[in-house]
Amino acid sequence: MLIILAFIILFHVAAAILLFVATIHNAWWVVSQAGRDVVYADLWYTCNSTCFPVENSHTVDAAYLQTIQATMILATILCCVSFFVFILQLFKLQQGERFIFTAIIQLLAALCVMIAASVYTAQKNSFHLANLREGTYGSSYILAWISFPMILMSGLMYLVLRKRK
Repeated sequence: MLIILAFIILFHVAAAILLFVATIHNAWWVVSQAGRDVVYADLWYTCNSTCFPVENSHTVDAAYLQTIQATMILATILCCVSFFVFILQLFKLQQGERFIFTAIIQLLAALCVMIAASVYTAQKNSFHLANLREGTYGSSYILAWISFPMILMSGLMYLVLRKRK
């Protein structure tokens, strides 16, 4: 039982780390321009040699971007909260009970990641400047999609997991 518990904790921590990197790292969109530096764009900044905020990110026109920002931050917070709730429930639950509350929070985090990555996929050209539209998805975008099934599986493991001796 201790090995399974260690595996679940490591799996949850790995998913949280991927989620943090996907949210913070500046590589959701990558544009290789001939003869110039590579341009990286994320949810907040666009960087080549210098970084500048995403244009009009505070306006109604960037509502999609604000949705992605909010859901990625919420997913990160929910993932961390579910880990702390799991640790609390590990010591407070009676033997034989399930980690339902932890699972619900973790599944909500997975839903937030899925919403953010899906909206980014559908609306990426809405908030990138015209000269950045001919790029490719970056490593942070890929990490967001990788963290989604990891967080989902973690939530499902908490649903199945019972507290044993």
